[in-house]
Amino acid sequence: MSLVTAVRDYINRMLQDISGMKVLILDSHTVSTISVAYSQSELLQKEVFLVELVDNISKSKESMSHLKAVFFLRPTSENIQRLRRQLASPRFGEYHLFFSNLLKDTQIHNLADSDEQEVVQQVQEFYADFVAIDPYHFTLNVPSNHLYMLPAVVDPPSLQNFCDRVVDGIAAVFLALKRRPIIRYQRTSDIAKRIAQETAKLMYQQESGLFDFRRTEVSPLLLVIDRRDDPLTPLLNQWTYQAMVHELIGIQDNKVDLRSTGKFPKDQQEVVLSSEQDAFFKANMYENFGDIGMNIKRLVDEFQQIAKSNQNIQTIEDMAKFVDNYPEYKKMQGNVSKHVTLVTEMSKIVEERKLMLVSQTEQELACNGGQVAAFEAVTNLLNNESISNIDRLRLVMLYALRYEKESPVQLMQLFNKLASRSAKYKPGLVQFLLKQAGVDKRTGDLYGNRDFLNIARNMARGLKGVENVYTQHQPLLFQTVESITKGRMRDVDYPYVGNHFQQGSRPQEVVIFIVGGTTYEESRCVALQNASNSGIRFILGGSVVLNSKRFLKDLEEAQRMTRPSTTVL
Repeated sequence: MSLVTAVRDYINRMLQDISGMKVLILDSHTVSTISVAYSQSELLQKEVFLVELVDNISKSKESMSHLKAVFFLRPTSENIQRLRRQLASPRFGEYHLFFSNLLKDTQIHNLADSDEQEVVQQVQEFYADFVAIDPYHFTLNVPSNHLYMLPAVVDPPSLQNFCDRVVDGIAAVFLALKRRPIIRYQRTSDIAKRIAQETAKLMYQQESGLFDFRRTEVSPLLLVIDRRDDPLTPLLNQWTYQAMVHELIGIQDNKVDLRSTGKFPKDQQEVVLSSEQDAFFKANMYENFGDIGMNIKRLVDEFQQIAKSNQNIQTIEDMAKFVDNYPEYKKMQGNVSKHVTLVTEMSKIVEERKLMLVSQTEQELACNGGQVAAFEAVTNLLNNESISNIDRLRLVMLYALRYEKESPVQLMQLFNKLASRSAKYKPGLVQFLLKQAGVDKRTGDLYGNRDFLNIARNMARGLKGVENVYTQHQPLLFQTVESITKGRMRDVDYPYVGNHFQQGSRPQEVVIFIVGGTTYEESRCVALQNASNSGIRFILGGSVVLNSKRFLKDLEEAQRMTRPSTTVL
C-alpha cells in the first residue's frame, strides 16, 4: 500500500461517518498531511465547508452550533490545552477528536474532565503523523532540522525534541502500514543510532502490544541513516523535472510559490505539483529537462487542438457538448499554463546563473577523477563574473569533499579565492562541512573508490560513456538500495538494534529514513527501483526535503550554534 493511500483512507474514515455540515480543524503539522493527500474539492464533497487552524479557532468566540467540529491534531501538550479550553465553552454542536499519533492516558483523562457538557462524540488515533508527498516518499517537516549536526552536549532538550519528533513520525508510518520492522542504523552516526534505539524501544517495549501485527514471513526493514554520509547529493544542481523545480524555485508540501519570481495572475501565484492530481506531472516528474520541453510542446499542441474544436460551435448539440466538457477544458488550460510557466521560469534561471556551465563541472567533481582539471575548472568558474555566490560556494564544497586529502594546498587557494570573491559567506563554512561530513566521518563509498566492485563499475561506465553529462551522478542511496536488494549490506557498517535480526531471505518491504533530510533525486532513485519489480518495495523518508539552499542554511545554523560551545575557557 502506498503512503498516500494510507493517509487518504484515514481522512475518508474521519469524514464519511459524520453526516451534515462540518468544520475541519487542523494544526500547523496536520494541515500539511491533509493538503498533500486531499484536494479542497474532495473535502467539499465530504461536506467540509470550513477548514481552520486550531490557533485561530481558539481566538474566536462566535458560536457555530449548527456545525460539527472534526479536529485532526498532533497529540502535543499545547494542542490538548487548546482543546480543553474549547471544551470548557464549546462553540460547535459536536466534537469529533482525531489524533495523528499515540495519546497518553493522562491526556485522555484531561480531555474527559474538560468535557463537562458532553459534546465529544469520539476520540480516535489515526496514525498519519507524516507528510506523504509521493506514494513512496514522506517527510516530517521538522522545524529545526540543523539540530542533527550538533553534538549532544550543545542543546540536549532541543535535540531530544528533534529525536522524539522523528521517532513519532517513523512509528506512525509503520502503524499506518500495520508492520513492525527489524531495525538497522548507520554505525558512524550517533544520531542515527539514537533514533534507531528509541524507535526499537517504543515498538518492542513501551507499545509492543500496539505493534504486534500479524507476522509476515519476512519482517520489514527500517534502516536509519545520516544525511552527512552523502553530503554530495543535496549540493548538486538537478536536471530532472521535480528535483529541478525544488532546486531552482522550491516545493513545499507539493506546492510551488511563484510570487517572488515574476508577475503572474493571481490564480497562478501558487501552483500544485502532485503526482496524484496531475497526470502530465506524474508521467514527467523524473524526466530530464530537455525531454520536458518537448513533452510540454506536445501538451500545448493537444490543448490548441481542443481549443480550436471548441471555437467551432454550430448547433445546440455542440453548445451542450461544450458546456459538459468545460470543467475538463478549464482544468487542462490551467495545467498547460502551469507547466509552461514553470519551465519558462526555470529556463530563465538556468540562463541567468549559467547553470549548464556550472553543472558540468559539478558532475565532473561528483563522478570522475582528475584533480588537476577539476582545480582549473573550479578556479575559472570562481573568476567568472556571471557565477552567483551560492554556486561558487557549492563548487568549492564539492571540490573539498572530493579532494580534501589529496590537495590541501590547492584547497587553501580555493578557500582564499572564495573568501575574496564571495565575502558574504561565513569563513569556515566549507571547513565546517568537512568536519561534519568529511571522508573520516562517512560509512558509504561516496566516490566509488574504496570498494573493488564500485571501482570496476566506474571504469565500465567511463569506457561506455554517459547518456547525459548533466544527470550522470547517482546518489549514494542507489548503492544502499542495491546492496539491500542483493543481500550484501554489511552488519559491521549497519548494525541491528537489539536481538531482532533479519532471518534468512531478504526483506520485501524497506523503509529508509535519512536523518537530516531527503532529496528529490533520491526519491526518484527509489521510485525507479520500485518500478523495476525487484520483489522489494522501498519507501524513503526524512526529517525535511532538501535542496542546496536548505542544506546550506542548516549547515550555517549548526556552525553558528557550535561556535560558542567549542570555545575553551
